[in-house]
Amino acid sequence: MKAIVYRTYGSPDVLEFTTLAEPTPKPDEVLIRVVASSINQGDWHLLHGEPLLVRPSAGLWRPKHPILGADVAGVVVAVGRAVTRFEPGDAVFGDLSASGRGGFAEYVAAPEDALALKPAAVPFADAAATPTAGVTALQGLRTHGRLAPGQQVLVNGASGGVGTFAVQIAATLGATVTAVCSTRNVAQARRLGADTVIDYTQEDFTQGGQRYDLIFDTVGNRSVAEYRQVLAPQGRFVTTTFLPALALRGPWLARRGGPSMQNMMAKPDRDDLAFLAGLLEERRLTPVIDRCYPLDETADALRYVGAGHARGKVIVVPEGADGSAPTAAHAIAEPGDRP
Repeated sequence: MKAIVYRTYGSPDVLEFTTLAEPTPKPDEVLIRVVASSINQGDWHLLHGEPLLVRPSAGLWRPKHPILGADVAGVVVAVGRAVTRFEPGDAVFGDLSASGRGGFAEYVAAPEDALALKPAAVPFADAAATPTAGVTALQGLRTHGRLAPGQQVLVNGASGGVGTFAVQIAATLGATVTAVCSTRNVAQARRLGADTVIDYTQEDFTQGGQRYDLIFDTVGNRSVAEYRQVLAPQGRFVTTTFLPALALRGPWLARRGGPSMQNMMAKPDRDDLAFLAGLLEERRLTPVIDRCYPLDETADALRYVGAGHARGKVIVVPEGADGSAPTAAHAIAEPGDRP
């Protein structure tokens, strides 16, 4: 099979497009023919081996797992003897970050507990875009943020991979949504369901009079004090970045009966993935896909994501996986224009 491999940490220049043997599934695994995978910031950090705290699990001196790519969607071609939930021919999608990744290849072996059935009407690219970013948004809003219908939520970073999911999920959960993004993404945020959109190039959300029951932050570009001043008295702040000040100040604020403020890290969850599959099937959730790259141009895809300007998700497609392999990176129509 064809795969993208890295044998040392570094820039996308260290990636190699090569041929490997197809993996053999373990008893609790299925072998998937990959139709689409997507890139996450975690792939960028693992590629560089930074921050250094990733090294104990990823490999101190060189990568333990030579193929990146956590989010995959594809078709089951073989199953291990202990697998009970899937059979050959099933279309599935999932997050392989807990099992060594491996999605940037034509085939990958994945634990059945990391996967969910892909709804028949949902495109493989949409399914591949969803697991990490979608589950992060869902857990940030529902699990950590305890978002309830009618509450005011602000999504800071509403145009990125996680943010585009967060706007839609918050609206689905019945919240009144304020999205913060740049000028070029204002119309997109409205289409995704934001009731109010703040263009950060024109307005500073920390200086307005609105107070929010929940701030869901994906960029970490303000101080803890600035975030706190626009929280309701018993509001909650959840960030997917790591703000060092929250490690000590967050618990202190909670003990004083003030707002809840916390860093979060999402965990792969089969039930959360199934919940998102339902939203995808009902068309209450539509992933925003910025660009699609062929597998042999994964290095370029990672460079694009690493530059920090992707609008939504970036997809990688093995040649022939969808019947018509892309020959170059191309943009995919925005949600309001898609069939």
